Formats: sequence, C-alpha cells, structure tokens
Amino acid sequence: MELDPRGQRFAATLTSAVLVAVLATGWGWLALAQTIVFAITAMNPKQGPYAYVYRTLIRPRLGPPAEREPAAPVRFAQTVGFTFLAVATVGYLTGLTALGVVFAAFGLLAAFLNAAFGLCLGCEAYLALRRLAAQRA
Repeated sequence: MELDPRGQRFAATLTSAVLVAVLATGWGWLALAQTIVFAITAMNPKQGPYAYVYRTLIRPRLGPPAEREPAAPVRFAQTVGFTFLAVATVGYLTGLTALGVVFAAFGLLAAFLNAAFGLCLGCEAYLALRRLAAQRA
C-alpha cells in the first residue's frame, strides 16, 4: 500500500491543531480523541478520520499526487504518536498534568515538523531502525 504524502501532511496539520488545543486547555478527553485517531491510523493510514477528510474534501481539488510513499513508515510513526498521546492522556486524566503537557508537546513537535516541513520523525526513525537491522543481519 502506498500513500499520498500530501494527505499525511494534512493529517499532521490537523493533529497539530488538536494538540495546540490540548496544550492550551488541558483537556484530557481531547487528548484521548487524538490517541484514538492515532490508533486507527496506525492500523491502516487510509482508514483514519483525517485521511477521510483529505480524500473527500481536499484531494479532489488537487489532482493526483506526483509521488507516493510506502505505508509502513507512516504506520510506525502513527504507532509512536499513539504511544506519546496515550501517555499524555493518562497524565491529563489522572491529574499528572506535567506528564500530559510534556508528552503532548513532544507529539506537537513531531506533528508540526511534518505539517510545516514534510519531516516525519517517526518515518525517519523507522528507516533508521530498518538500516540498523539490515547491518546486523
């Protein structure tokens, strides 16, 4: 499965907006909603709610992508995002607000880098781990 990288940047933009709202308000339930989005997209990036919005509202206006990217690094990145936001959610919902803030901020940093610059930290980590595994084999 290959993905339109513009869709991933769109999803990162929406994720950034959600995480800014989480950090501004401390709403643990909104962090939980983003955690669920990450869980869905970690299983299949094409099935996430942000991907649906992109496919139905944005992509028809853009035309076909000039390039595509493999789904495996994106799934890994979404799993990392899920992990960070799960910790943030636990922090917010249990009163460990500092924990929530730190992990939501890390999630925001990663999402913002992808949205603004097309730099997917989770994807880069995936590729680095693959190279490391290949060297050890």
